[in-house]
Amino acid sequence: MQNRNSTLSWRTLRGLLCAAVMAFASATSMASEDHDRARKALEAGEVLPLRTILERVEREHAGQVIDVELEREREGGGGRWIYEIKLLRTGGALVKLKLDARDGTLISRKGQERRHDAPPPRTPPASKAR
Repeated sequence: MQNRNSTLSWRTLRGLLCAAVMAFASATSMASEDHDRARKALEAGEVLPLRTILERVEREHAGQVIDVELEREREGGGGRWIYEIKLLRTGGALVKLKLDARDGTLISRKGQERRHDAPPPRTPPASKAR
């Protein structure tokens, strides 16, 4: 009986291992396809090099770059390439920039902004109990 249980466990383990290998291979393939698309867009002049974009961001926006994504925008049928860059500002504020990858122009800027010389946000006084 013990032999049968160990065989069953081995089959289950082997099946899980095969599933994990297939999932990893699929994710690796998708990452490779994304890399190839981005490389082709760069070679075709559809996007600026990441180095150029990062140099502009460093000049024009305070903060440390913590994440960069290059995506193809599908809204409105435009299909333009967008660099999405996340910056970590002093004090922990997170800023998300969207830049047109063709020319580096700022499309949008979202995040928490707080000037260092501005007073901290006020919290409303607690209501008095009656």
